[in-house]
Amino acid sequence: MRRDLLLGAGLDLLFGDPRWLPHPVRGFGWAVTRLERIFRAAGLPLRLAGALFWVTAVSAATWLVWLTQPWANVYWIFSLLALRDLDNEASLVASALRRGDLNGAREKLSWIVGRDTAHLHEPEILRAAIETVAENLSDGVIAPLFYLGLAGPAGMAAYKAVNTLDSMVGYRNDRYRDFGWASARADDIANWAPARLSAILVCLVSGHPIRSLRAVLRDAARQPSPNSGYPEAAFAGALGVRLGGLNHYQGVPSEKPFLGDPLAPLSLDVFRTARRLLYATALLFLGILVLVMG
Repeated sequence: MRRDLLLGAGLDLLFGDPRWLPHPVRGFGWAVTRLERIFRAAGLPLRLAGALFWVTAVSAATWLVWLTQPWANVYWIFSLLALRDLDNEASLVASALRRGDLNGAREKLSWIVGRDTAHLHEPEILRAAIETVAENLSDGVIAPLFYLGLAGPAGMAAYKAVNTLDSMVGYRNDRYRDFGWASARADDIANWAPARLSAILVCLVSGHPIRSLRAVLRDAARQPSPNSGYPEAAFAGALGVRLGGLNHYQGVPSEKPFLGDPLAPLSLDVFRTARRLLYATALLFLGILVLVMG
């Protein structure tokens, strides 16, 4: 497994997610859309239908990957990690800002965040980009590796299925409040340990570990999400910036508690440091896994 991990992670670092290569998460999303229709049409109470939908989708994804072990291990690890792709998307935002293309930066940012971006200025764009890099470090890198270490590629696939279902149906709107309830709760549970592990790892690689840890202990639990505040607070403390504050979602304002202290202005230099922190944290955990895996 150590060899498979090194090869899969190495391919992700080199190539990210090539658009020409079929991606399992896209295929899973396509199947889930059709599966949702089946369970909605079953006439069951929505929470029960949503729970059965969740069990079916996660079980199918896990079983498929388990069947292909060990010969497809490298492909699954390569496909289900998102380190290089996360950095590529974030770097597009930074490149647009560096060119002075504010509208381009807003558009690129809209590809990776859920908030409204049309009227954001440079500091707000940078804040949003740092927040999504921090959160997706946990969701897209540390958590998949964590479950890979626990249960191999099948565990990694199970986690990605849980996370994808939350992003598709785990909303608190009229359509998904009941049907998506199980998916949202399961994602909270699955990310509990990886989010806190991510924060610890960020503190360890940070040039300011005490400041980063202080921000985590003081600010992380104040966020409405039970998990995202931990890596975001660790990044805020490590970078010496303030994250959180006012966002808009489809025109509706949403105020989140602040994370960290505004010791430095949000700038492209700070964002460059955030991207380095992303890689340093991921490589530290990858190194730990390589050492402990047989």
